[in-house]
Amino acid sequence: MDFLIKAKRATYASRGDDASVTPLLEGSRQLEFREGHFLYRDIYFGMRFFAGQEVVYYKGNPIWSMCYSGGVEKDSDIEFARKVYAFLRKAMRNVDAENPFRGPEEYIEGDYVYRDSNEGGLDRFKGKETISFAGKVVYSLNYCGGFVR
Repeated sequence: MDFLIKAKRATYASRGDDASVTPLLEGSRQLEFREGHFLYRDIYFGMRFFAGQEVVYYKGNPIWSMCYSGGVEKDSDIEFARKVYAFLRKAMRNVDAENPFRGPEEYIEGDYVYRDSNEGGLDRFKGKETISFAGKVVYSLNYCGGFVR
């Protein structure tokens, strides 16, 4: 699904919260990307710990969805969280066609290491991503989803 990869790269991975549009749900952040008959919408709540849902629509009908929740460790201050999320966005820009869910299997920059493991395909999948800093896991997220029937 080329559209999904393009949408993920164009929203949070590249622009973070700056990709926000006026949210449909009070208290949420909402990111969107449109191309032709397709619409990608990502709605989430929270920052240090967050939960959200991505949906791909075709001609106004939902065809694919992914739910996710996670965040930085409880004792992380806001400045460190921002650094972790900046690294996360870099990793997510490397999403690939074989696993278009979050980021690549592994991405390393300095003391930061991103890892993603998943099972299944676009039709039905689940996975987990982590970020370690200096050998300690500082962020984790679980996700699942598939085609809407």
